[in-house]
Amino acid sequence: MTIAELARWLDAAGWARGVLLGLALFVLSSVVSLLAVTLVLVLLPPSHFRRPAPAARGRTGLVRWSGLVLKNALGLVLIALGVVLSLPAVPGQGILTILIGLMLLDFPGRRRLERALLRRPGVLPAINRLRARFGRPPVEID
Repeated sequence: MTIAELARWLDAAGWARGVLLGLALFVLSSVVSLLAVTLVLVLLPPSHFRRPAPAARGRTGLVRWSGLVLKNALGLVLIALGVVLSLPAVPGQGILTILIGLMLLDFPGRRRLERALLRRPGVLPAINRLRARFGRPPVEID
């Protein structure tokens, strides 16, 4: 079957195009989510959840505040994406994406919430198995 024949068949079967598009988005979101979460968790310092958050030093007020706003906006987007990825019919790393989003946000009690997510059954062992696969030391929590 040539590409032209396939294109004609897809035009004739309009529903098939929607199904194929949905399938392609499903696979793409799975792969992108898995790669992004893996990259962040592997590059994370092992003591990230033990030490206090570093203070922004040497930055002017406007640069610091704009960076803070952008970082928090990205954190909110990742949390919303993680909630969607946690739904049963959507593929992806929901809890881990939420955790990464929380790591970007600045609010009182953030560290406590991060640790609570890490203590959920299977989350910390899964992170440490992934890190071990890439030769990284395990994540330490209090």
